[in-house]
This record gives sequence, C-alpha cells and structure tokens, in this order.
Amino acid sequence: MSNDELIIVADEDMPLVHSLFSFFGRVTLVPGREICSAQVKDADVLLVRSVTQVNERLLEGSNVKFVGSATIGIDHVDIGYLSDNGIGFAAAPGCNANAVIDYVLSVMCRLQPDWWDKTIGIIGCGNVGGRLYRLLSSMGVSCRGYDPYLSSSDFHSARFEQVLKSDIVCLHTPLTTEGSYPTYHLFNDSVLNGLHPGTVLINAGRGDVIDNAALLKVLSGGANLSVALDVWAGEPDIDCQLVERVSIATPHIAGHSLEGKLKGTTMVFDAFLNWIDQDYDHSKITQLKAVAITADIDSINDAILACYDVCDDDKRMREMLSSTDSTAVIFDRLRRDYPLRREIGSTMLSCQKLSVSEVKNLMRLGFSFDDTH
Repeated sequence: MSNDELIIVADEDMPLVHSLFSFFGRVTLVPGREICSAQVKDADVLLVRSVTQVNERLLEGSNVKFVGSATIGIDHVDIGYLSDNGIGFAAAPGCNANAVIDYVLSVMCRLQPDWWDKTIGIIGCGNVGGRLYRLLSSMGVSCRGYDPYLSSSDFHSARFEQVLKSDIVCLHTPLTTEGSYPTYHLFNDSVLNGLHPGTVLINAGRGDVIDNAALLKVLSGGANLSVALDVWAGEPDIDCQLVERVSIATPHIAGHSLEGKLKGTTMVFDAFLNWIDQDYDHSKITQLKAVAITADIDSINDAILACYDVCDDDKRMREMLSSTDSTAVIFDRLRRDYPLRREIGSTMLSCQKLSVSEVKNLMRLGFSFDDTH
C-alpha cells in the first residue's frame, strides 16, 4: 500500500496529529467520543485517546490495520480483538506521567500543605506511580508503595493494608477485572471505611478503581476524608452528588498538559513509522520553549501552585455543572476546551526568597532557574 492511499481517522484532541500524519495519507479529525463504525469503515489507521472504545463493535467490517492510542492506559482498547484480527497497536506509556504528577503535587499543596512531612502511599507503581515514588523519595519524603506486579527492588514495597494507613493515598493503577489482583472497585466500602480520619485520597488513575457509590455513602455519612477525584465512574455522565461531596473535582484532565499530549502523539507517530517501515526527520517537530514565572515564590508550594493550581480546574468544573446542560455534555466540554497547561519541567523560576535546599528540591521536581541565584 502506498502512503497516499492511507485513510487516517484521528481524535481531534491529539495535537500535531494532522501535520505529522498528513504526509502519509488523508487525515480526518473527529471528536473522540463521536468516532463510530461508519467513520472508520474505510480507514486504514485509527488514532484515539481514552474516550473512544476500540473493540469489535467499532472495527468489525472496517479496513483498519493499525490503531494508535495516545494514552498511558489501554483499558478502552480490546487488545485481544486487535491481535486476533492482525491489527497493529501502539499506545504511549508514560507520555503524560509528568503532568499527572504535577496534578498530584498541586492537590497535595491544597489539601495537605505540609505534605513533605507526611507519609505518602502509592497504589500502582508503574509509569506514573513509580515515577512519583522515586521523585518524592529523592526529596526525603516518606513513601510506601504497593504493586503486586512489580519487583520489590523497584521501590520500598509495603502490604496493601500498610499503604492504606498513609496520610496521603494516591491511586495510579490501570482498571482490571480479571487476574490475581483485579483493581475494579479495589477501594470498596470496607476499604474506604478503614481509612483513618484525616486521610487525603487522590484518584488520578481510573474511575472505577473506587466504588463511587460507596464513596458517596461514606462521605455523606460524615467521614473525615479529603478526596480529590480526576476520574469517575460512568464518565462522562458522572454523579453530581459525589462532585458536591469531594474536596477537589476535576474532569479527567490530570494528564492534559501540552507536553503530555504532544508526547502522546509523537510516541504513536513513531510506532506508526515503524509499522510502515519509514523514517521521518524529527527535527521538523517544533520544540516547546520554557515558561518563566515572575510571581513571588517563597516556598515549594508557591512554585507548584504558580505553575499549576488544581483549584482553578475544580472551580471551573463546579461552576459549569451548575448550568442547565447535561452533566455528560459539560464533562466533555470541559475536557475539549481545557485551557493551555504547561508542565513543571517546562517552567523557569527566579529564586527570590528561596533557600538553597528549596531550590535543590524544586530542581528535583523539574523546575529550572534563571541566572539570578
């Protein structure tokens, strides 16, 4: 098959997708949740994000021979079906890990401002959780990790029950329903009721890892928990009652940095190039410039929140949910119209009133500094 014959259908939320892939065929951009079997019937290549369910229902009878998902998670893709039908597949593991870590740091700054003196438990220590564990440990923060699928040499492994006793519990697992350690409703009524008072619970992984109905019941009963949810059961038609009960609510945007999206697209593009056995001059891809922050920075928390304040996203979501539009429409609109967000790793600070130790820790987080220090 020659390149000019390729028909490519892609999620419109993938930056650079048209400029990168159009050299190899005709690219049609479609809202991810609207991609349907009729649109992919004649396509050779399908490029998606997490809102598109890629399965037999979507692909049966189509010409699709390669699927790329610009995401870390792949629970929206029926890998078995693709394999059985000889359809190539590539994801982008780790593409937005730094963005999700920025999200977690921002949440901790807001819900537990002295987080560096607390014990942080991490459930799932893969691309995101493992990176978060190593980062916090390098700063001297006490961490407990739980991941039954990874070697304990990768992190200081703790039992699940031990991690639940942490001051802050972060969830970074894929969503699974089978195997020895399924994560579906891992945080059920029993686990949620067992968290000690004052626990901060952060879910930036997959919505159904927490039983949302059980969480609503626990929070409605007056449990002393601070909960931040970026992912929800039933997206985009989420439970507005639960939104009202959690401390921070965001519309599945933890990984929505410009850098993360660009990396997701380019990782899938590289896999596509390998699939068609062609090279590409990567110097053509525009490199992002660092963003300078000029606000007064007096602490680590100030720096993190100056780069990204999760409360802005929480406020935007709550305000829009108060309108008369349907919850699902609003949820997708929030994701589609999400403001430009840059990562800590692309942010430059001036030291101002920071101590040497604070500067070192901020550099560990990924910040760079101008020449004023």
